[in-house]
Amino acid sequence: MKGLFKPKPRTPAELVLQARDLLKFLDQNTETRERKREEKMSELSKVILEIRAVLFGNGQAEPNPDACAHLAQDFFKHDTFRLLILSLPKLDLGARQNATHVIANLQRQRVSGRLIASEYLENNLDLMDILLPGYEDGEIAITYGAILRECIRHQIVARYVLETEHLKKVLTYVQIPNFDIASDALATFKELLTRHKSTVAEFLSVNYDWFFQEYNSQLLESPSYITRRHAVKLLGNMLLDRSNSAVMVRYVSSLDNMRILMNLFRDPNKTMQLETFHVFKLFVANQNKPPEIISVLVTNRSKLLRFLGDFSIDKGDEQFEADKAQVIKEIATLEINDRSCTDAHDCEVES
Repeated sequence: MKGLFKPKPRTPAELVLQARDLLKFLDQNTETRERKREEKMSELSKVILEIRAVLFGNGQAEPNPDACAHLAQDFFKHDTFRLLILSLPKLDLGARQNATHVIANLQRQRVSGRLIASEYLENNLDLMDILLPGYEDGEIAITYGAILRECIRHQIVARYVLETEHLKKVLTYVQIPNFDIASDALATFKELLTRHKSTVAEFLSVNYDWFFQEYNSQLLESPSYITRRHAVKLLGNMLLDRSNSAVMVRYVSSLDNMRILMNLFRDPNKTMQLETFHVFKLFVANQNKPPEIISVLVTNRSKLLRFLGDFSIDKGDEQFEADKAQVIKEIATLEINDRSCTDAHDCEVES
């Protein structure tokens, strides 16, 4: 008869309580009996799965908003959120994936109209000090990266990462030889520099010199094609954002920056050339070009016009064609004044 009756579903409070107890057990790591430890791990996996079902629904019923709110409130109130993050390296792959989904969902839950994850993270920013170095561990890097990007959705977290040494570390993680980890770090880097426009604009304005020096040398001039391609595309996104208009003007007024872009044109890959063009056109469109930039454009006029004249993309794009025509017209009508560029040959674009 016992098998005829389903056990009563546990309440969100009960689920969080059991999860916290099991996570504390796992964190303390004092159990020496392997069988006992395996039992606890199995219990934890089941509880995480139940919690996921509350937050996402079970396939037969949609999630209950009140149950989700209560679960989120208890999760953050009793610091179970931190314990779950700390436990991730010890979980098996299935439980780790479920836990990652739970962590992401909890950060979007509202309680009485408040996004309580933002309030929690504001008081627990040191979690970023745990998550970011996770890129150095190949076993956990992708999991931590996914959680990082969810955390960065909260402006207070993005500001913390931007204003600390963590951003410089992300720049190094982007160059990790492992393709999957480097790509994930690039996704995190992009999120940091595009999600919160006012915060990013303020950061770039204050940190312009060191940031773009590192950006140019480590990313745009990277030996990795993938890194260069993603970097020039992200650069275009940043400079074309209205919030960064002052930064854009400053960037496109630098001959050194233009030289890097002109050298990127040498890459035979059409995608790289197209992304480079979207940034290069900003230098040409600048109505207050410094004399040294005008001089280099004039010196390289014939090669640039020949390159641009032959430059096309597979799919017809009216905006691209219009932009290209405008760039060609601007370069063709440039006139050099008093100053000349003594190192113009360093800026030449190969035919």
